[in-house]
Amino acid sequence: MKTAHADRGAPTTTAERPLEGVVVLDFSQFLAGPSCCLRLADLGAEVIKVERPQGGDLSRRLYLADQSFGGDSALFHTINRNKESLAADLKDPADLERVKALIRRADVMVHNFRPGVMDRLGLDYATVAELNPRLIYAAITGYGTEGPWRKKPGQDLLVQAMSGLAWLSGDAAQGPVPMGVSIADLMAGAHLCQGVLGLLVRRGRTGRGGRVDVSLFESAIDMQFEQFTAFLNGDGQQPARDAVNNASVYIGAPYGIYQTADGYLAVAMTPIDRLGALIGCEPLRPYTDPARWFTERAAIKSILAAHLATQITAHWLAILEPADIWCAEVFTWPQLLESEGFAALELTQQIHDGQHGTLTTTRCPIRIDGQILTHPRGAPALGRDTAEVLRRFGLDAPGESP
Repeated sequence: MKTAHADRGAPTTTAERPLEGVVVLDFSQFLAGPSCCLRLADLGAEVIKVERPQGGDLSRRLYLADQSFGGDSALFHTINRNKESLAADLKDPADLERVKALIRRADVMVHNFRPGVMDRLGLDYATVAELNPRLIYAAITGYGTEGPWRKKPGQDLLVQAMSGLAWLSGDAAQGPVPMGVSIADLMAGAHLCQGVLGLLVRRGRTGRGGRVDVSLFESAIDMQFEQFTAFLNGDGQQPARDAVNNASVYIGAPYGIYQTADGYLAVAMTPIDRLGALIGCEPLRPYTDPARWFTERAAIKSILAAHLATQITAHWLAILEPADIWCAEVFTWPQLLESEGFAALELTQQIHDGQHGTLTTTRCPIRIDGQILTHPRGAPALGRDTAEVLRRFGLDAPGESP
């Protein structure tokens, strides 16, 4: 892979990041809440991960591809990098009092417990708001705090299933096809981060804290706003996926991914008759009426698929890209890593652990003042920073006399 351009500038320092000085208490586990707190940390916030002393965040043992780093899963490190870990048993009165003392000094707290859990612990919004009226209280649930689904497990695949998202992928002959990433978790985390940032802006004007709530299910519905809006204003029938190379239930041909002689080519919206003329496919040229591009999309896609399979991907790109047709090669990850475009964007970073070495992962996708945001510090060992955090905030560590 080619090296990145040297003139892109060094990563921003902590002092230059917009959330410098903001203290976040992260009570969340797995992906949705931690992804929100990761982004806040990327933007300069001091994120203190509050974990149970026995085992901590359950994602420490949630392994992908059987990969570990520093005794915890690589997944845990990718989404909890650049945080501190404070071990606290919220059911222990002494630990709970220490946590409440931290809440009085914090700017934001984030949790993703099921509805009712924080109430039983005495860390519900009303109680916390009395401790610290300036605090931003941020919560993620699976399905909201009201209604018959509120206690269902908030797990990404289950939310994709119940929200209808799984019926948007795959061809008509297939059953529901889930997305291959934890999209509901990550979008909910992004939405929570947006709410936190909005409330921090409001607090800057008014001095008042507030509460932001999101759910995986609501985020999954919001992601489908294009298709779901068309459904709500249509005939009430579930939209049919295309029988050939489906990529959108409501967009006409040629929208989809096509096999070529040596790989795959994605083709987005473009006039069918013009496309036929460019690639020398005579059977497509009579399709001049845009209405037919949807009503006859399976037939059109079948013709196009047979034609594109006769040449390699580079052949078609050489024709279509100069004509400003929206198309792209479908990369595998090894191909992506070898591409100049990927190298130019500097999309990976390394995080370090003094004992266990280096882990390569993704970086924050946001640039501030033209500079990328990276940090070399990996995720913390469970409870590693307990004594230091308590000392920094003027609190006694467990076992110390007041």
